Amino acid sequence: MKAVLLDTDDRYRLVELDEPTPGPGQVAIRVAYAGIQWGDIMVRDGRFPLPRPFVPGFEASGHVIAVGEGVDPGRVGAPVTALTTAGACAEVVLASAALTLDTGDLPLRTAAGLGWGAPTAYDLINTAARVRPGESVLVHAAAGSVGTLAAQFARLAGAGRIVGVAGSTARADYAAGFGYDRVVLREDLPADLDGERFDVILDPVGGATRRAALGQLAAHGRLVVFGNLGALEPVPADSGDLLMNGRSLLTYNSDLLGRTHPERLADSARRALALVADGSVRVDITAEYDLADLATAVQRLAEGATHGKSVLRVAHPRA
Repeated sequence: MKAVLLDTDDRYRLVELDEPTPGPGQVAIRVAYAGIQWGDIMVRDGRFPLPRPFVPGFEASGHVIAVGEGVDPGRVGAPVTALTTAGACAEVVLASAALTLDTGDLPLRTAAGLGWGAPTAYDLINTAARVRPGESVLVHAAAGSVGTLAAQFARLAGAGRIVGVAGSTARADYAAGFGYDRVVLREDLPADLDGERFDVILDPVGGATRRAALGQLAAHGRLVVFGNLGALEPVPADSGDLLMNGRSLLTYNSDLLGRTHPERLADSARRALALVADGSVRVDITAEYDLADLATAVQRLAEGATHGKSVLRVAHPRA
């Protein structure tokens, strides 16, 4: 099979490999599309120290072609989307059956766009922050895959005001199409918010953004941290000060959840998928690349040159 290897010299190479065989609890998927996400950048840059050479790719859609021990053989032939630990940038990938979801009539291109971002955004709004009707929400990285989905899930949860933060005018204009009441530029913070306080703030950035967010919470507000796109620097929080104002600092780690409680992550992924399938939520795929162009796809994401979701076309899908 064709696959992309991330080698010891940090280069991506298109190679031929043997097709993998599913083990207990696994399925093998003939990949139609693979999703591109921030984790691909972190692996490339060594922030996730995985052994090299390594077949990257953490999101795939396609059809099940084989199952391992303990998996219903009736799943063979089903169109699916899967959250993987590696290997999606190949013609065949292995995935946990628990994190492989049937997609029904949903186009496989759209299904690949769900990836880890859809359950993450769903959980940030509904499980971690527990957004209540009428509450205000501030979303950093508003033009990204998680940000565009989080705004839509927040609206469905009844949020009264949703404000996004983007890194450029072009990204702000793009994010505005996903239900934000307002999108501000990161360079204009905090002045452009004019002292506004929020019930919920979603922060994947870290550093100065995270320090400022602690002071932008309303009484009983919740800051949910789910990444470190910026500097990896500690951000101290005074528990006494949080207590006196009823504020909370929460974290969400979808990768850890997938390893410790995959059934919980799968449940959120199914709920998100259902909302996409019935048209309540839109996944916007703005860039599509060939398998051999993975290096370009990852670099463009790292540079902020893309917004929404990017995918790799691995094979011509049947659905």
